[in-house]
Amino acid sequence: MTEQMQSAEEMRDRLVDKATVDSDFRAELVSNPRSAINAELGIRVPEDIKVVVHESDENTFHLALPPAELSEEQLEAIAAGRCCCCL
Repeated sequence: MTEQMQSAEEMRDRLVDKATVDSDFRAELVSNPRSAINAELGIRVPEDIKVVVHESDENTFHLALPPAELSEEQLEAIAAGRCCCCL
């Protein structure tokens, strides 16, 4: 792999930035997030991972909480700045 692994935050920022300026990408991200993520980031989200995209508005606040318990492998990924959900 020639690219350096991106952290979950970097991947999220890249998706949000593109969805902010590209309405076609935004629509694809909302309707088919797996396909949009694969196309933009070149990663395959495992089938056992549920991907939910929320569109915010001025009257809605979304707060995503991590799982109550993480595996040792997920904790190591987080500590290394990687996405623990894409292991």
